[in-house]
Amino acid sequence: MSERRPSPVSKNAANGRNGRGTRRSVWRRALPQEQDATAEPPERGSGGEPAEPPSIVEAALYSDGVRVSTPATLAETYRELRDTPSGMAWIGLARPTSDELLSLASEFDLHPLAVEDAMEAHQRPKLERYGDTLFVVLRAARYLDAPEEVDFAELHVFVGPDFVITVRHGAAPDLSAVRRRMEDSPDLLKLGPEAVLYAILDAVVDGYAPVVEGVQNDIDEIETEVFRGDPSVSRRIYELSREMVEFQRATRPLVGMLHGLMAGFTKYETDEELQRYLRDVADHVTHISERVDGFRQALTEILTVNATLVTQQQNAEMRALAEAGFEQNEEIKKISSWAAILFAPTLVGTIYGMNFREMPELHWVLGYPFAIVLMAAVCTSLYFIFKRKDWL
Repeated sequence: MSERRPSPVSKNAANGRNGRGTRRSVWRRALPQEQDATAEPPERGSGGEPAEPPSIVEAALYSDGVRVSTPATLAETYRELRDTPSGMAWIGLARPTSDELLSLASEFDLHPLAVEDAMEAHQRPKLERYGDTLFVVLRAARYLDAPEEVDFAELHVFVGPDFVITVRHGAAPDLSAVRRRMEDSPDLLKLGPEAVLYAILDAVVDGYAPVVEGVQNDIDEIETEVFRGDPSVSRRIYELSREMVEFQRATRPLVGMLHGLMAGFTKYETDEELQRYLRDVADHVTHISERVDGFRQALTEILTVNATLVTQQQNAEMRALAEAGFEQNEEIKKISSWAAILFAPTLVGTIYGMNFREMPELHWVLGYPFAIVLMAAVCTSLYFIFKRKDWL
């Protein structure tokens, strides 16, 4: 690797920090007067209770691609960076406090808007340039096998002429692995903060690959469940579709961000080897983004197919119910017809069975045969009437 050139974050990087520690901005006026940005963090809170543990995951100082120091606090990091003219500080934070971010802002001249975004989190992926400092927001993702869902985390990166600050909100990505990778490649690390930014981007993008495979398996399972008629599949499709919307929001802006970095290669004199690495990351991001778009389209089509199958199943059930109702109605007709036929002789017998002294035909010699003939005639008439109406 060729001799290290001035950091390509900005052509004015050399003027950004004159004499180490002399650069100051409006943050000095924004910070409370009693706050000392280089003071040691207090070990005790007010009232004597133990203070919250520091949010520094790891801080290290590098010179010519090699770690030269591992400061324990921000104050030590500031002092050692000032004492190392060609050094680069890499500070990793996890859910930092506002005091820690204000301290970093004062020391490294971070823009208030970028610091505010890092404090509040819940930002969309983006890349902003504030003077000689880049502010990058990334959405990392990981696939959780047990619940079969995608977990998203937010990562904020400040990249300056001689520092890299990462602010992590969530479990992913594993930046310790990124740091080990860079320390094992001193030729790449000595290219400066931009090389660290590349490694972080590469780690975030590589972290999307297991998520893509997990989602692909989920979609395959959902397709099987859809055609098997699983009633709970609709909820699973909906939940996975929501995750794909989030995944799309995480990956799609990266394409434009990386193309923006690539457009500034000439202006900011980015190392040629680093340009190749960033182009490779851009290719991976494009591929991932296209697959995520395909997943969302596939889920939309699966949801449509599932709705069609559910409708068909409901129609079949309604048709079966209608057929059952028709058959039941036919049976009721038959029962009603025979009940009416049997009711006729019962009616005649009941009338002539009444115990009244004076009744017509009571003492008639042909009364009994007449009653029998009347019953038979009524029953026969009703039978033919119901038969004609297809009730029997």
